[in-house]
Amino acid sequence: MEQLVVRLGANSNETVHWIVWSSQQNEIIASGVLANANELSSLKERAGQRAITVLVPTSDVLLKWVELPAKASRKALAAIPYMLEDEISGDINQQFFALGPQKNNVQAVAVVSKEKLKQWLAMISDAGLVCEQLIPDVLAIPQATQGWALLVLGQQLLVRQDEWAGLQGEKDWLVQAVTLHARQYQKAHAEPLQLNNYAELQFDDVSNIESHSMPLELPMKVLASGIANAKFNLLQGEFKRKSSRSAGWKTWRLAAALAGIALLTSVIDKAIEQQSIQSQLAEINSQIKNEYQRAFPNAGAYRDVRATMQSKMKALEQGGGASSMLVMLSQLSPAFADSNIKPQSLRFDASRSELRMQVVANNFEALEQFKKLAQAKGFEVEQGAINNKDNQVIGSLAVRS
Repeated sequence: MEQLVVRLGANSNETVHWIVWSSQQNEIIASGVLANANELSSLKERAGQRAITVLVPTSDVLLKWVELPAKASRKALAAIPYMLEDEISGDINQQFFALGPQKNNVQAVAVVSKEKLKQWLAMISDAGLVCEQLIPDVLAIPQATQGWALLVLGQQLLVRQDEWAGLQGEKDWLVQAVTLHARQYQKAHAEPLQLNNYAELQFDDVSNIESHSMPLELPMKVLASGIANAKFNLLQGEFKRKSSRSAGWKTWRLAAALAGIALLTSVIDKAIEQQSIQSQLAEINSQIKNEYQRAFPNAGAYRDVRATMQSKMKALEQGGGASSMLVMLSQLSPAFADSNIKPQSLRFDASRSELRMQVVANNFEALEQFKKLAQAKGFEVEQGAINNKDNQVIGSLAVRS
């Protein structure tokens, strides 16, 4: 897989580093440095159809672990901004909170100014590029098994402290900060700080640091190869990249499936008129059932397949395209299957493109999984009342297109 990796500065006037990298061949195809973000458009031809990952300065992103109550619900996650309010300068409503990995009841959170995030995305879009992943730069440095890892990029020093922490800033003063921390570390642990050194920085005269020289490679190559292990993406929620696949195509695809099933039903009718062999009739009916269930995996039983197909075709025509109930159910079918929740009742409000459901799940986690899967498809999910009954969870959901 080939990708274009771009490391932006804190503003459009700062230097931009870039590399075209093949993870499959483990080789550099091209690389370079741009004077500022105004030259990003020169990368459009190099980008081609390659995926684009953007690294941004960690100094503009706050990486924190937040301890949540046991069995935290959606409401607990929504309260994270207020739990971090004392550690953030300025209005929390102007900050964007992106969720990282979760370990038991501890949630990783990245906080960045919405304005800053918009500025970075504007730099990319103004150059005619499309960013698929945006991450803080230190998270692309390979994590050390023990201790820290550091890398020099231009005049910047990038330091990864652990899975979800790091430092980034001017090399001259940040080296001093690392040295100071090493002294404190040795006092607390009675041993020197282990350091994976991807740069030519010398720490031989610092007794508090045990520096391990890593292979000296192009810094952007180190970061590009480390992106494979950085599963995090700042582009979440309101900043999530919209799918390029048009909703109209999805509607026509479903219509084509319905038309194909209707055609198959017509053929079956003629076959029944011409043949009376029960074994053939049973086989054909089995094909109808399989095709119907493939197109509508969450639909119930039917009596007259021809009437059923005509009804669903009519509903599709009157359902407002991608906002119709049939289209929504079709798009949500993987979420139903993967989370193993079962709807008990459905109600569709065409004016609001909203599907209201009463569902049964094995546990609360299944409801949360369905919500995440539905949101990944571009839906908004609102969770209502939830009750326990007979070792099952019964809840109400509102899904909007």
